[in-house]
Amino acid sequence: MTARKYCLVVDDSEVIREIAARIVTELGLGAESVEDAASAIEHCSDNRTDVVLLDWDLPAMGALDFLRGAAELKEEMRPEIILCATENDPQQFTLAKAAGARHHILKPFDKQSIAAKLSEIGVVEGHAPDSAKAAAGGRQS
Repeated sequence: MTARKYCLVVDDSEVIREIAARIVTELGLGAESVEDAASAIEHCSDNRTDVVLLDWDLPAMGALDFLRGAAELKEEMRPEIILCATENDPQQFTLAKAAGARHHILKPFDKQSIAAKLSEIGVVEGHAPDSAKAAAGGRQS
């Protein structure tokens, strides 16, 4: 039996945290949430976290501060990081990717977009978007 995977939602909006946590729970992951980068770094230092949904626009310490802190974690404690942004800004994504956020999704997100991204990176199974299934020859994982 595979151990349950965990997601940390990092967003300064309580509503977004609640929605994202509900979505990842429905997808079978454990979910925790925090409202700032400092709390997120502390959480990842103390708890096994498989994936982080990271808001780009955080108060005080921003997303890049979290990414720098996550890079300093022991390798086995480093989660996959999905940057959640409101704008499709290639420069922002390039900067975040260089700092350690290998994935991104745009807000507003929904269950389908989160499920597709989590499936793409191997955190959940069976939620690939139709275009990805077609590219794989129609096979489903």
